[in-house]
Amino acid sequence: MSNYVIQADQQLLAALRAHYQDTLSDRLPPGALFAVKRADVAITAYRSGKVLFQGKAAEQEAAKWMGEQGADLAKRQERESTSPPSEHRLAKLSAIGSDEVGTGDYFGPIVVAAAYVDRPHIANIAALGVKDSKQLSDEAIKRIAPAIMETVPHAVTVLDNAAYNRWQQTGMPQTKMKALLHNRTLAKLVDVIAPIEPEAIIIDQFLERESYFRYLADETRIVRERVHCLPKAESVHVSVAAASIIARYVFLEEMARLSRTIGLPLPKGAGAVVDEAAARIIRVRGEKVLETCAKLHFANTKKALAIAKRR
Repeated sequence: MSNYVIQADQQLLAALRAHYQDTLSDRLPPGALFAVKRADVAITAYRSGKVLFQGKAAEQEAAKWMGEQGADLAKRQERESTSPPSEHRLAKLSAIGSDEVGTGDYFGPIVVAAAYVDRPHIANIAALGVKDSKQLSDEAIKRIAPAIMETVPHAVTVLDNAAYNRWQQTGMPQTKMKALLHNRTLAKLVDVIAPIEPEAIIIDQFLERESYFRYLADETRIVRERVHCLPKAESVHVSVAAASIIARYVFLEEMARLSRTIGLPLPKGAGAVVDEAAARIIRVRGEKVLETCAKLHFANTKKALAIAKRR
């Protein structure tokens, strides 16, 4: 059996992984970043940058990645990685999905969750009844979420109301807040599953990919490789639906905690019921308390102050 070894930098390693992603193996030897298993060649890429090619086609495959030809192939693979695979193909990959809740609710935080679902677990997670959290009742969320959280690696970031109001008062748009929170949550989960690397990272789209990364320009760490921003992403890959449910579950827990802390029930949404609840808080606890439980720039604050003054 022929053996060939090449030395690869991070760009070439990413290109190799993307090129062979349909034949990646779930079994990794010690120190490996990823492994490829085909009938004619086995490829093992190590954290040191060494890439070992073994088998009948070892020389042929290794040659693809050497010299100028290898550099050109890596560049082409990098360009292709910015465009998502077909939804049918994407649905079968081991992927991280990311979604957020709370952005349209006057009371409560913004919660971003990310979940990693690998190929062997896709069917099992789907069988739990996983779908977009907006299609599920709170009772269903509370029933399904713990089972998901016990099954798949995940990470959560909570932006509480005090921090949200500070960011908003600096002029930061909510879209940038979401971009920062998604990136930080993805970084957490990438660390959790390391040395495994996801074949795709899918964000439920709230911005075009280019705008998303522009908002992250000042971040010290940016999760960039294989990131796709897709509309209705929960219908593309089960990991996004799982993240949506986890985020909603944590949001509901945070709302219950805030209600206990304030001593009054906090409704979801931003309608007339919310105006009344905020007015009640102002009368009972004072306007200052809203800073700890509400998104102050919403129109509900002005409406609640008017209601509170009338009574």
